[in-house]
Amino acid sequence: RRARSLSVLGMLLAGAIGVISSTQTWIDVTLADGAQQTLAVPGSDAVPVLTPLSLAALALGAALSIVGPVLRYVLGALALAIAGVVGVASAQVLLTMPVSATAATVTEATGISGVDAVADLVASMSLTPWPAVTLLAALLLAAASVYTLVTARRWRGSAGRKYRTSDDAAADTSRPH
Repeated sequence: RRARSLSVLGMLLAGAIGVISSTQTWIDVTLADGAQQTLAVPGSDAVPVLTPLSLAALALGAALSIVGPVLRYVLGALALAIAGVVGVASAQVLLTMPVSATAATVTEATGISGVDAVADLVASMSLTPWPAVTLLAALLLAAASVYTLVTARRWRGSAGRKYRTSDDAAADTSRPH
């Protein structure tokens, strides 16, 4: 019971942090346009897959609390894949700060598109703590996923005894939980 709770809470927390992070400013971009205009690039622009994958992690965490033994492994593997994608994307922004992460916001503000044209417009970029927070959330999701895969076999059934018929209860006495 405790293993399931830890796995579910870990996935839900990681997904919630990812969703919150997608709305926060990840990069402050200063343009070399004479006015030295500063633009705030949200996480959803820096990493476009962040919001949908974070919502998927939330859904996986919620579903994990009610699924049977086979689907526990499937959901654990899916959550691990999501953690990998979000972690790599967050680390890429955190370590390399690519201009492509700011292109959508700069294009929206200036009307100039193309990575090379945007790179010429950008005077400087500075990171906020949110890419690092998201990377930590991805690590939490990965840990919860691995914990799920390791402990899923020992979890009790999700439906509980109140939904079983007397025939089901008699059949269950022969096998351990």
